Amino acid sequence: MAKTYKLTKERFQQLREELEYLKNVREKEVADLIKEARSFGDLSENSEYDEAKNEQGKLFSREAEIENILANAEIIEFGGASDEVRTGSHVTVSDLSDGSREEYWIVGSQEADPYKGRISDESPFGRALIGKRVGDVVGVDAPCGTIEYKIEEIGE
Repeated sequence: MAKTYKLTKERFQQLREELEYLKNVREKEVADLIKEARSFGDLSENSEYDEAKNEQGKLFSREAEIENILANAEIIEFGGASDEVRTGSHVTVSDLSDGSREEYWIVGSQEADPYKGRISDESPFGRALIGKRVGDVVGVDAPCGTIEYKIEEIGE
């Protein structure tokens, strides 16, 4: 069974646009590079040709990756009323060791960006939060030991 990729509508559209660019623009550019490199003669000692073919391989690999993601995408919505944490939730937690509060969006792995507060639902922290409710305490294993968080808010 294929893996399901949880994406927002925006990320789904970005990937479609990237795939369209790769197929309609980048493939032609790489084909031109290969054609030009072939004109240099002996292919067995032609580093330009080797580079162009490597570039073509990377291009086709990225296209296949995006096609797989799009074919197995599940669109998630942010916010909305929910009494438990799910993918798409905005969660406020407090660290029980020092009382600091932090806010996170729970997103699919393709959109995770911890520096922007976007935590993957597949990460240890994301997995610990999924299905929990306001007031629940969750423990997250970290290199320094288990860190406990209390869920303060689930919202938009």
